[in-house]
Amino acid sequence: MKTKAINKCLGALLLLISIGACEKDGEQIYLSGLEENEISATESSVILSQDNAQQIVLSLEWSKGALALSSSDKPAPDVLATYLQISGHDDFSGCVETLEATLSKAYTGAELNTIAKNLGVVPGAPTPLHFRIRSSMGNNLESVFSNAVTVNVTSYSIDMSVGFILNADREPTALTLASSQSDGIYAGFVGAAGWQNFFLLEGDGTIWGNTPEDGKEFQISSEEDVWNFWFPGVTGCYYVNVNTSAKEWSALLIPTLTVSGDVEATMTFDRSKVQWTAAFEASSASTLKVKLSASGKQYNATTKTDDNLAADAPVAFTQSGDGLLLAPQAGDITVTVPEAGEYTLVVDLSNPSAWTCQAVSGAVAPKEINPYLYLPGVDDGIRGEWTFDSYLTLYNEDDSSYAGVVNVSSQWGYSINVEKDNWDDKYTLNEGDAYSGTLVFKGENNLPAPSAGLYLIEISLKDLTYKLTPVENQIYAVGLHDQWTFDVALTSAAATPGVFSGDITINSASPWGFQIHIDDSWNHYYGGAEGKLYYNGQNITDDASLEPGTYRMTVDLINGTYTIE
Repeated sequence: MKTKAINKCLGALLLLISIGACEKDGEQIYLSGLEENEISATESSVILSQDNAQQIVLSLEWSKGALALSSSDKPAPDVLATYLQISGHDDFSGCVETLEATLSKAYTGAELNTIAKNLGVVPGAPTPLHFRIRSSMGNNLESVFSNAVTVNVTSYSIDMSVGFILNADREPTALTLASSQSDGIYAGFVGAAGWQNFFLLEGDGTIWGNTPEDGKEFQISSEEDVWNFWFPGVTGCYYVNVNTSAKEWSALLIPTLTVSGDVEATMTFDRSKVQWTAAFEASSASTLKVKLSASGKQYNATTKTDDNLAADAPVAFTQSGDGLLLAPQAGDITVTVPEAGEYTLVVDLSNPSAWTCQAVSGAVAPKEINPYLYLPGVDDGIRGEWTFDSYLTLYNEDDSSYAGVVNVSSQWGYSINVEKDNWDDKYTLNEGDAYSGTLVFKGENNLPAPSAGLYLIEISLKDLTYKLTPVENQIYAVGLHDQWTFDVALTSAAATPGVFSGDITINSASPWGFQIHIDDSWNHYYGGAEGKLYYNGQNITDDASLEPGTYRMTVDLINGTYTIE
């Protein structure tokens, strides 16, 4: 590395000597100095918060500095070093400085907040920060400075006691981990889907992910090129520990949690709430004593995500004040029941700093039905990989029925997954072909791929059935001015699959509204309102508010939208 630096300096020196030796028409060409930069900022004031920590809040741009020669006919060599200086003082004393390779710099809220902290800015108070460019060519010439720009920055307190879980796109989620000693060790419970991805954001803006190298699962890094963390393939409750000092993390899976004592039950896990629940009946007002225990599976840098290598690990809780603590063995936990009746024992692990166990009056709430089903693999021939970008929408809650139009191009078949980014909870092929059949939960075989094209896909989770209907090059607006025929066609836009358009004539409003049919079978139609389409939904009634005339209607079946212009 030292030899490289010496060679670079010698090369630049020789280049300058050669320029100085050049002559033109008898005129000596010599180095006359450095030209100044001009810098500008996109904002004059910025208010920082955890909400904009991952958003770009300030950008700077500057002109390119250059060496000045005595002759404008000869280009100067590009051997300058450009530094961005930031200071809390207008004389730039105590500044921080970074070497820049481009002509711009963008800061996220977290990055700018960390700079403000390092410069001694008091959180919550608008404070001027000064920015300028320093151009240098080493020790043989004095540095040249650009103009200075000033930005009033209101920073926020950096709390290193909380780690924020980001999703695979580095966007905030509601989940956090706690560092009780603010020592870079973060822990807490997470309801995770199988193979779910995430990053960890510290209060100072540092983002941690997996070391970007195969075979180093559960080893962590904060470098720019980090991969995301990923959970093992089993969906459930995990106790997560991220140790930024040891550069490792671990995930302890709790498959089931058992309550014993005055309440005996195997509890149910609500992943979205990070809560365990169990229903019980109390015969009178009392103080109950219960114990919570489980047999977990430990995943770490040694086991990686291999289920066969995951070590058995006992899990137990004990009471600490009004909360819970993990313990080597289960201790008595007191729960107050104010009167006789039906209760739900709720173990709430969502707040990493305050786990609780209490009796809540009433029965366990019914499980919420997911509004979408996702189809990874259904379009890998288009997207080049399996994603959760294609989905079906719930249209009949009683029958758990879903439908949607999808541009299908599948190389290996596909699955029907109940939640975005959850690779584990899915429906697969039980019996059938590419166009209809029955489903099974977590089966071995993908649903077979039909020939590429546009399809209406219908799923019933109640009946465990699937059906695909081809969508041809035209669809129909049916019911306009109360004419229930298939005379008004909308044709496909070849460049955009799933988009259809055509002219419709409104003579008078239909008393029933109108529908969009994908074929002339009467079996597959969309209603809608306010530009949104709904499969088997209430009829579109926009014709009641439009003057008689001819309009252009455009329908996007994939995204479920329409326009009338």
